[in-house]
Amino acid sequence: MAPLTLRIVLDTLRKCHTPPKTFLHFRTPLDLLVATILSAQCTDSRVNMVTRDILYPKYKKASDYLAVPRRELERDVHSCGTYRNKAKYIQGMCGMLIDQHHGEVPRTMEELTELPGVGRKTASVILSAVFGIHEGIAVDTHVFRVARRLGLTRGNTPEKVEQDLMHGAPKKEWGEVTTLLISHGRSVCTARNRTCDRCPFQNSCPSSWVSRKKDLGKPVARASKKQKPR
Repeated sequence: MAPLTLRIVLDTLRKCHTPPKTFLHFRTPLDLLVATILSAQCTDSRVNMVTRDILYPKYKKASDYLAVPRRELERDVHSCGTYRNKAKYIQGMCGMLIDQHHGEVPRTMEELTELPGVGRKTASVILSAVFGIHEGIAVDTHVFRVARRLGLTRGNTPEKVEQDLMHGAPKKEWGEVTTLLISHGRSVCTARNRTCDRCPFQNSCPSSWVSRKKDLGKPVARASKKQKPR
């Protein structure tokens, strides 16, 4: 049987899922930038609760995040985990936005990844969801797992998985690659107890042919647990 291609996967998943541009709620580019920083090692539902109930009513612009003591911001984001680092990143990022970008969120990968706490994945989310600019594919744990299980990549790092996926779809579809694979990873191809009998790829997915004890979605080597900008 011929291996799955990203084109086949996207065409099929469009019939099964209708995901939003991003799973994080936001009103402004700054909102999404803050929410994406908070989402590191935290669920989107938790981040959405914190931003809705605490952050968005209180902080309207970059200068608002700098107007409070660090400890106050740490308390506000405490439930998102690693709150000290996240508060530090948010205030550092807001300071740079004011100093170098007139308080506005920049629109290039290079400028975004210069901000504290912002890596390539976060920048890809911002550019795609807010500005409709596609310079990369955001590879989170769901995208990484599903892409490897479906045989779309053998990459062992998010960077290699991203490169393989970018070669498989036109640039205008890169944002959709992320949201469709995330939707499938959350609802069907879950990290534990995946439901292959509900999967439209069950007859062509290489992971459906192997023992569940041998998960093709997992990297060969363990990644460092040290938090890095995403």
